[in-house]
Amino acid sequence: MNQNRLGTSDLYVGDIGLGCMSLGTDEDKAVAIIREALELGINFLDTADLYDSGRNEELVGKAIKDRRADVIVATKVGNRRVPGKDGWTWDPSKAYIRSAVKDSLRRLGTDYIDLYQLHGGTIDDPIEETIEAFEELKQEGIIRHYGISSIRPNVIREYVRRSAIVSVMSQYNMLDRRPEEETLSLLAKSGIGLIARGPLAGGILTEAGDGKGSRGYLDYAPEELPGLREQLATLAGNERTLGQTAIRFTLSDPSVSVVIPGASSLEQLRGNVSAAASAPLSSEELHAIRAATKANRYKDHR
Repeated sequence: MNQNRLGTSDLYVGDIGLGCMSLGTDEDKAVAIIREALELGINFLDTADLYDSGRNEELVGKAIKDRRADVIVATKVGNRRVPGKDGWTWDPSKAYIRSAVKDSLRRLGTDYIDLYQLHGGTIDDPIEETIEAFEELKQEGIIRHYGISSIRPNVIREYVRRSAIVSVMSQYNMLDRRPEEETLSLLAKSGIGLIARGPLAGGILTEAGDGKGSRGYLDYAPEELPGLREQLATLAGNERTLGQTAIRFTLSDPSVSVVIPGASSLEQLRGNVSAAASAPLSSEELHAIRAATKANRYKDHR
């Protein structure tokens, strides 16, 4: 699998990683998927302390315990669960980040995290305090690098300007082209890598996606999606599947370091990884895809 440098860091990641959120809580199944991913050439695993109340980190830790040096582990922080209450609260404070990282290390069964990410954020956060927490953890060797997981252009700009982030995680796919307007060029200019989540648009952009998107998708109405799927599948031609085309579209921007589709089965995983061996999209194909889809914009999330 092709390897890309993550921003200006010393982390080199394959074109395709594994978003671990959809693994589920069954240990045997989740561990089997992760280990198969490693065998197929994936070296980037993305999890979060929020997923399944920390269980997801535990499963990642169990799967990589004998191969820690071969894996780039990314996890996230900022969503704080309150004992005895449902849901969580947002807490980007230095004190919480320094406390939460200890729990993530324990669940992952490791003494360092390759990429520690702020799991959200708003322009009203104590950004300098948050940056200070990450910088201290980096200096102490607890984390190798840090980034943010955000779709908010104003927040992304602040961290690009004020911090040493090496990555930004945002949703980016053929149906969600919002990063193209404000994010991708900024990251490319700043030497920061995009970790692209949701490349398959919740399964809509796959061969099994017929019937998905019954509630619509962003600014696409439900009735628009079946015809658009057919059009995009036609553009994929005989050389690639729709899913391979979708992943290749996301990888086509040079600021994208890694695409992280999720997988809840070995079949899905293998289908995702097959995109790595498929042909890159030509400029003509990219033009046709952009002509067929909407150049969405960030409106509510600023």
